[in-house]
Parts: sequence; C-alpha cells; structure tokens
Amino acid sequence: MKIHVFLDIQDGPWGGGNQFLKALRAIWRKNGRYAESMEEADSVLVNSHHFESVENLEKLFSALRENPAMTVIHRIDGPVTFIRKSNDGTDDLIFEFNQLFADASILQSQWSVEKTGELGYDIKEPVSVIYNAPDPETFFPAKRKNGSDDKPRLIATSWSSNIRKGFDVYQWMDENLDWNRFDMTFVGNSDITFKNICHIPPVKSTELAELLRSHDIFVTASKADPCSNSLIEALHCGLPALVYDDGGHSELVGEGGEAFQNTREIPALLDKMAGQESSYAAKIKLPDISEVAAQYYEFISSVEVTDSGKEGNFDNFVKKYAAYLRRHNPGTVIKMMKKLRASLLRSG
Repeated sequence: MKIHVFLDIQDGPWGGGNQFLKALRAIWRKNGRYAESMEEADSVLVNSHHFESVENLEKLFSALRENPAMTVIHRIDGPVTFIRKSNDGTDDLIFEFNQLFADASILQSQWSVEKTGELGYDIKEPVSVIYNAPDPETFFPAKRKNGSDDKPRLIATSWSSNIRKGFDVYQWMDENLDWNRFDMTFVGNSDITFKNICHIPPVKSTELAELLRSHDIFVTASKADPCSNSLIEALHCGLPALVYDDGGHSELVGEGGEAFQNTREIPALLDKMAGQESSYAAKIKLPDISEVAAQYYEFISSVEVTDSGKEGNFDNFVKKYAAYLRRHNPGTVIKMMKKLRASLLRSG
C-alpha cells in the first residue's frame, strides 16, 4: 500500500503541521510506502482544511472519481474554534469534509477528541489518536548533566506571531523574571519587542535544533494547542519543558516537565526544574518519527472505503470551499482567478 500526503509541503521554516508531514513523508519515501502522486496512491492523507486552493481540491476529487477505491484519511487538529476563540466557520468546513469524504480520522491528541465532542461535532470512524514527531536526524538530544553552575538557559519558539501562541506570558516573563538567575531566547516571529529575552528570527530546522540543544529548559505558553510541534521538537532534543496547562501540552510532557496555570507559578517552577534537567529529560516518553510513521501506516492499512456516495457531494463542497476562501482569504481567490484568466488567454 502506498500513501500520498495531500499538502503543498514547504521547505525551510514553516508551520508545525508542514514540518511534521514533511518528516512523515521522508520516512515513507525511505521504505517505499509513499506515492508521489494521487494517481499512484492507495490512500490519501488530507490535512485538516488545508486544501490550499479550489484547484487543488478539484484535483483531489478528480483523483477520487478516477480511483473510488482510494481511501481518504483525514488528519484533524484543533478544534480551531478553541484555538481562535471564535467559530469562524473553519471547524464547520473541516467536519463537513470529514463526514462527507473521509473513510477514517486521525487526531493528534486526546484533548482534540474531547474538545471536538464538546462542540458537538461527529468524527468519522474509525478514529485513531497519534502524536506528531520530528525528524530524528535533526531533532535529537544532547548529552546533559545536572548541577551546572551556569544560569539556566530558557528557550521558546513559535513560527506564528499570534498572541495566543503565548506572547502575553513571554512578555510577562520578560518584565518580571529575575534575569540575574536566568537567560532566555525566543526563536521565531514576534510582534513584541523584548527587553531581556534574546529574539532570533525564524531559522532552518537544523539551526533550530542546535539552538534547542544549547539551552536547558523549553517554555511554551500557547493556548489550546492540540499537539504543539514546537514542544515536540524540544522534547525530542531532550529539553524538559515548562508548559501552560492547556491543550495537549501536559498530555505530551507527562513527567518530563512542569505545568503552570498562571504566570505567578512560573518562577517557583523554574527554580524547581533548574539543575534537574537530566532527571526530567529521562522521563520524556514520546514515540519517534519511525514509530509514528508505522502507527499511521498500520492504521491506514486497516481502513476500508465507505460507501457513502462521495461523488454526489463533490461539486457542492467545492462551492462551499470557494465561499470559505472568499470570506477568509480573498487574496487566494484573486490569485486563483488571475491564474485562470492567464490560462484562458494562452489557450484562446
């Protein structure tokens, strides 16, 4: 069986889902389980609502018309309503696609399953919860020892500059932490200008991993993050983590770190972790990308096509997605129309 990932995967620094699926694809390429096109695939892995364009979505539906035996596995994150603090229609689109076209669903944490249920959405069964994992050739631990005389080095990372990625907490830390006792680095995009925290713009994964390994404790304060790729990368680099107790953070960290519910707890928890990094790191228990790829493959191999009249819903869903893009990303629609106009001029 061969699987195709339905996503325009980007090289270089990018969002967490992109980085995970790139690593997953690399494993499947190595072991001959990846299909470079949907035409060669037995199964297609669709990521959330990231169809990228109406044209891409139509390519997916065209492939399903040509090969109705191809299974559709829907990888769902969120729910987006909890991440964005409002229902902007994205979850409606995700779960309508899920019910109409998916043959099975993969969620990234038990937190996601529970929150989806709270919103009243059904998830297409069978359902599997599988954590993300990074590329082990890039994200691997450094040798550590307890009891260093140096100041503990804290690090936080985020591709997104959305305030809900924890920037209110990082700003509080910047203004209130005892900087005679700690150093801290933030890597990624930020709209906040830090006074004490060293800000490094987004870097390639290899550079990011080196930065992680050169620090002692990872900090994340993102809100409603179902399976933070930043956190997973840090844990796989052997960093214990101080996390905001929300989303899938505590589920992922387990005993490999500490969780806070308000900023006042942060200094005491950092004091508790300082000098005990190796003890915490030894308790990090997460599957590596080879195990995760095997879990995906085993689950996908067990899925059968559902006979639910998928083709009859193709055209209507394309119209709904076009309307969604007009509301949420009009620039994408304009770009798409320009490409279509240019193509018509060339042909006529």
